[in-house]
Amino acid sequence: MAYGTTPARTPAERIELLPSLPFILMHVAAVGAAIAFPPSAGDLALLLGLYYFRMWAVVVGFHRYLSHRSFQTSRWFQLALVFLGTTAMQKGGLWWGANHRHHHRYSDQPEDVHSPVQRGFFWSHMGWIMSAKWHATRYGDIKDMAKFPELVFLNEHYFLPPVLLSLALLGGGFALGGVHGAIHAFVWGFVVSTVVLWHGTFTINSLSHVFGRRRFKTTDDSRNSAILSLVTLGEGWHNNHHYFPGSMAQGFYWWQIDLAAYTVRGLEKLGLVWNVRAPPERVLKLGRGIVTGEEPQTEAPRFADPIASA
Repeated sequence: MAYGTTPARTPAERIELLPSLPFILMHVAAVGAAIAFPPSAGDLALLLGLYYFRMWAVVVGFHRYLSHRSFQTSRWFQLALVFLGTTAMQKGGLWWGANHRHHHRYSDQPEDVHSPVQRGFFWSHMGWIMSAKWHATRYGDIKDMAKFPELVFLNEHYFLPPVLLSLALLGGGFALGGVHGAIHAFVWGFVVSTVVLWHGTFTINSLSHVFGRRRFKTTDDSRNSAILSLVTLGEGWHNNHHYFPGSMAQGFYWWQIDLAAYTVRGLEKLGLVWNVRAPPERVLKLGRGIVTGEEPQTEAPRFADPIASA
């Protein structure tokens, strides 16, 4: 499937440069700072560590919990997951989750928020984020989680966790290496790491509906990619996910590496999460090409509830 040709945008879909200025300037700062302050091995380790830690928080907290409710947890651990996810600077968790539910409801249709099939690479990768149409949080699409005032507070004050992370990096870097250590910790642990994290996350929107293999027949063009799964801790098994969105694990089989799912199972053993949802045997058999008994469902409903199972 090739990328679609971006149609003419409505006034509500125009890209707004002024509100998008922080997003643009972070890219400029990342490139400039990386040149001005060449990394040490420790800087690269910090970059990767905070990339994957915050990727985990987005994948587990924003996606598999807030968006799909694929497991249950306590109110305090729910807050912790959302707080950590918000350090990724992908706006608020409720904004993120509401848009993701909208994506599932209209996947690869004209109404889809970021379909590469409909709108092409740039729009699906980052253009939609800069669009006026998607700036506000659609609380009506995530009413079940918007009932928690602490989550609404974090959603409305989404710059607070990144600021606290930045201050922690500056303080820790200064304690270990003075001004030089503070600058390098901030540049590589926050600025560069955040920009790399953005684009790692965005690949699921822009690439996983175009490149990869389709194990399940769905009404969209979602695909599975082992490479994207390594980049995103398991999100690359996207065709699996779009067929059965209620499953916590997106790697349905032992050979489909899903590092985020392994950690959630670990949290389950510790008693921090429970009622972890998994795909039923009929789905697993279907994915293996096994047909037994009644004819299995071969196509997920186009407008399925993004929380419910297909």
